[in-house]
Amino acid sequence: MVFVKFLEKNSRKGRFCPSKLKGKKVIELGAGCGLAGFGMALLGCDVVTTDQVEVLPLLMRNVERNKSWISQSNPDSGSFGSITVAELDWGNKEHIRVVDPPFDYIIGTDVVYSEHLLQPLMETIIALSGPKTKIMYTMLLDTQIGYEIRSTTVHEQMMQMWKSNFNVKTVSKSKMDAKYHHPSIYLYMMDPKATLIPEAGISDNSNNEEEEVVSNPGDDEDPEAENGGTGSDSAEAKTDNLDDWEIRRCGAMAARLLKDVKL
Repeated sequence: MVFVKFLEKNSRKGRFCPSKLKGKKVIELGAGCGLAGFGMALLGCDVVTTDQVEVLPLLMRNVERNKSWISQSNPDSGSFGSITVAELDWGNKEHIRVVDPPFDYIIGTDVVYSEHLLQPLMETIIALSGPKTKIMYTMLLDTQIGYEIRSTTVHEQMMQMWKSNFNVKTVSKSKMDAKYHHPSIYLYMMDPKATLIPEAGISDNSNNEEEEVVSNPGDDEDPEAENGGTGSDSAEAKTDNLDDWEIRRCGAMAARLLKDVKL
């Protein structure tokens, strides 16, 4: 609700107005009941809302019932985009291929609760991203809400991983809805660092006018420089055998290893 009410408050102008969001590709991770995805669809986005297979029956039911309700209650509204449901197990290459990346926006609301999920989530976000992708994530930093225990250690580790891979900004509390906000709930907006997304094989979402790719020193250097510039036949053969997922994963690993190198 905090995420959706944030969208509503900021939809009159700027990047979240329907005229700017119309037709944007959005994917929701760990959707649960799909509320955040509906918020983006109501502003004109084409949304794929995803979760694990055991959650899909309820998610599909929610999507179908609410799409029907929206069309009946707003028959003349042209602002609603689209919303579909897909299975997405983080790290599953086939699931990622089927949803057809890259996306303009990747969204999630408090989806990480265990350390073993951090790396698959990071790899999945990278695989779903293009040069101009925006990642929006709402997170509760209380360690306990209701009966659900949350690990602050996991959140700290996640923030460290994010800051290594993305340019991270915290949305000001003043941008939140007057009623639907809380001191312990944070909304982050992130975009991939320039070294993270290989340009080959990833289309540029050129209709995302407001965003620019962040350039870092050394982005245009020869990737073989790390191996002394040998360019061996065996290295080329290995590269030819890599699929698109492996190329992105290796690019992300190289970016993390080289982030502190001064050229």
